[in-house]
Amino acid sequence: MAAAPRLAPEDRADFEAVLTEALRSAGLRDALGTDPDGRAEAHLRAEALAHADTIAAAARGPYRDYLAVRRAARHRPPFGTGSLLPALAVLTPLVSAVSAALLLALGGTLHAVGAPGPLPGSLLASGWTLALVAALTGLVAAAALLRTALDSRVPPAADQVEHARLLWRRALLDRGMLPHLRRHVHPHPEAAIRPCSPPDTLAPCPARARKDRTPCSD
Repeated sequence: MAAAPRLAPEDRADFEAVLTEALRSAGLRDALGTDPDGRAEAHLRAEALAHADTIAAAARGPYRDYLAVRRAARHRPPFGTGSLLPALAVLTPLVSAVSAALLLALGGTLHAVGAPGPLPGSLLASGWTLALVAALTGLVAAAALLRTALDSRVPPAADQVEHARLLWRRALLDRGMLPHLRRHVHPHPEAAIRPCSPPDTLAPCPARARKDRTPCSD
């Protein structure tokens, strides 16, 4: 299994925010209610911050996803970059089609009136060439528009990063922070049940032992 990524310094603020949220949760708030001076909460907070990487390891999967999405968003070109080519793909067939129509119309007119020289034929040839260019660039423009429409369905990079961040914070709270704090606010619940003291101590024995006048034993 791959090692869990260490918590990045820029994510410490989110870790502390999740820690505060966990300390304010109902179960922990009730457990810390008997400590009005707040020393127990301060101890839990300091202990959690000291073991931040260990706690964060419980949510290693969502954290890796968050880091990957954030890294990809940082390398994604900003909006508008590279938009010159789609613009040219749209404008080129329009200009080519208009130019082809003008040349074909002019060449056809000159040919119809019987203008001498190679000019009518050259205009017609150029017109048909531009018509072919307009058709080909029109296909390219259609493909560019289709790609733009598909890209518009993908959420913006900022939304993707925020969504991954919220998923990581929720996993950190549920899988790492709350279990860790609960273990430390109630480290050993069974310790509240104390066994009977051995006979060489001054601790009082149960009522049955005092009645029988026998030493208290395990």
